[in-house]
Amino acid sequence: MRGRALKLSASRRLVGDLMRFSIGVPRVTVQRHMNLGPLLRARMAQQPRPSWTAIFLKGYALLSREVPELRRAYVKLPWPHLYEYPASVASITHEREHDGERAVLLTRIKGPEHWSITELEASIHAARSHPVMEIKEFRRALRLARAPAPIRWLLMWLGLNIARQRANFFGTFQLSVYSGLGAESLNPLTPLTTLLNYGPIAEDGSVTVRIHYDHRVMDGANVARALEKFEKILNGAVADEVTQLTRSAAVPAAPTDFPQLIDGQARQRPAAG
Repeated sequence: MRGRALKLSASRRLVGDLMRFSIGVPRVTVQRHMNLGPLLRARMAQQPRPSWTAIFLKGYALLSREVPELRRAYVKLPWPHLYEYPASVASITHEREHDGERAVLLTRIKGPEHWSITELEASIHAARSHPVMEIKEFRRALRLARAPAPIRWLLMWLGLNIARQRANFFGTFQLSVYSGLGAESLNPLTPLTTLLNYGPIAEDGSVTVRIHYDHRVMDGANVARALEKFEKILNGAVADEVTQLTRSAAVPAAPTDFPQLIDGQARQRPAAG
């Protein structure tokens, strides 16, 4: 049959390059069926309701603070070893319209465990609503995707294997979900140590949560225990923060209480004192 050839767009080349480095990661999945009733009730009591993406992001960041294996990475320079980061860097997947097609692009949030759910939601909303080329991370990724393949692959390999820079370029974990579309991904790929996703959340708060992990960095039992702890964090510390959102909204925030989105990037709050 005679069809037509379609040139790979910058966004398609970007995804292809990520898959090139993801396919070599010995990835295993552990899942847990959770009952998030307390968290669901806390969220339902809010108006407006915080997004599940921001809620799960905050919870996983708190989990990573308690479980150091989730902040580790397997790197190859100057020799194969594990490197542990002092804090998490979240890599968030966004689907955006660009050049007439749907593109998958990533933004990063450093130290999400120190951000409030409201701040995380503001950063995610900005990445999904601001013009694509106004967001620095999107613009850089698309510019890199237009470079010759050998240059792209060399830069990505170096970024993934220079330990001190890996988290700055790629993050320590990835969050990618389709539950808002009524679907869930069973075998997502990422070059990072872990990828978190979850399925649709039922009316009683039941949901299947998965951590896809690099077996070179940790073992399944570690991940299973982490998921058990994750459920407690979501129904505990995170649900408590969600409950406090109404009270916080009633008090006017100081100008520095929330990140200011400049060129698509969220500026960190100044340190107290």
